[in-house]
Amino acid sequence: MKYLLSIPLFGSLVNALTIIVCGFAGSVLRSRVRADIMELPKQCLGLFSVVIGVGMALKTQNMLVVVFSLCVGSIIGGLIDIDGRIERMIERVQNKHKDLGSNFSQGFVTAMLIFCIGSMAVLGAFEEGLGGYPTLLLTKSMMDGLMSIALSATFGFGVIFSAIPVFLYQGGLTLAARVIQPYMTEAATIEMTATGGVMLLGVGLSILGLVKLKLMNALPGLVIAVVLVRLFVE
Repeated sequence: MKYLLSIPLFGSLVNALTIIVCGFAGSVLRSRVRADIMELPKQCLGLFSVVIGVGMALKTQNMLVVVFSLCVGSIIGGLIDIDGRIERMIERVQNKHKDLGSNFSQGFVTAMLIFCIGSMAVLGAFEEGLGGYPTLLLTKSMMDGLMSIALSATFGFGVIFSAIPVFLYQGGLTLAARVIQPYMTEAATIEMTATGGVMLLGVGLSILGLVKLKLMNALPGLVIAVVLVRLFVE
């Protein structure tokens, strides 16, 4: 066990591998169940995302920070065209591998947002980066594994590919933990989580087919939330 823990980015690696393995299990389930039967589980995932998103959003202690973070972050994301760049990347993958299915893009984006948004990803990465036992990331791995099965059974292989950005995101935070961690105060973490909660609410509404949002463009809002708290709240 001590040898395993000495592996660089062990927590993030386990998290990514869990998503891949459980994603394959969900994809096998998807291939053996009729599409009409999977419709209700898909809607349940949407409802679950809405409930979790609302819970995260209500943790805010400064609603203006969340609003400005989402608005400013969306403008920055739109100028950079994060959503468009990712969509074009996904299209190239789909063009080379026709058997990935029409839901590949939605599965990839939905899973990535669900797995990356939230305090466990950030705090877990910092925990490991500062030399601690990666308890949070290992716990998150189990939770993400169960969600990966459900998401893959609904959307297919796109969920499996989301393991790549999850590993890069958490691994990057782990490597930069000593630099970033001092800025991630309790207040900053709360507002970042609340901002992510609103985005997760949007994910749920998208799954339910009620709205179509380019939520990837709002990702800079997570950073903006931390900056606003450090500048104007603390």
